[in-house]
Amino acid sequence: MTFQWTAVAAFLYGEIAVILVLCLPFISPLRWQKIFMIPLWSKMAVFWNKMFLTIIVLLIVLFLDAVREVRKYSSVHVNEKAVNVNTNAFDHIQMKLFRSQRNLYLSGFSLFLWLVLRRTVTLLTQLAKGMTSHAALETQVNDATEAARKYMAENERLQEALSEKESSKKKESAEATDEKLKKEVEHLKAELQKTSDALNKANNEVTAVKKQSEGLKREYDHLMKEYEWLQASLNEAEDKKEL
Repeated sequence: MTFQWTAVAAFLYGEIAVILVLCLPFISPLRWQKIFMIPLWSKMAVFWNKMFLTIIVLLIVLFLDAVREVRKYSSVHVNEKAVNVNTNAFDHIQMKLFRSQRNLYLSGFSLFLWLVLRRTVTLLTQLAKGMTSHAALETQVNDATEAARKYMAENERLQEALSEKESSKKKESAEATDEKLKKEVEHLKAELQKTSDALNKANNEVTAVKKQSEGLKREYDHLMKEYEWLQASLNEAEDKKEL
């Protein structure tokens, strides 16, 4: 195996190892986000897109070269088999064909896994952001609920005070106090209405975030199924190689 294909094989094995680590269930997306926020990764992120595109181009070139080699030796294999050449030449062509097919699998799987790896990292980042937003919205909902309860308790106390003032013997003083309390009640009702609107808005945002999280989870499960199919294909290719 030449140096370039040895590097592609090592790159493929590295991709498999990284995807396996990213799929570990006991490492949450929030922890991965903290890892991605390390200063070293932040510096590498500046060159991430350029590196991604460069590797994509290299893998595509290698894949096309492998396709060309497979087509080349496949046609030669058919021609040599038709003219019944000697065994050594036929075996040499078979070896070349096998190597070109192996290189095709290596470059193809490397290209596919590189795209899967990029998508997996993106999904993990989006899922972590969604979980963070969900936690913040839950905090806001709890605060809004507590504020609503406080306003309702104050409203009840004001209504009790209003009832007591209405039964007061001093009518003029009671009327003035009643007017003041009514204004305060109206003000508290307006505040309570605002709080209720904010609570409803926060609940709607929580529902939207939950739906987004469920969508991300379904897409993540779909990627896991693709990865399992890819692993089965790779094992089948390895079995063919051993044969």
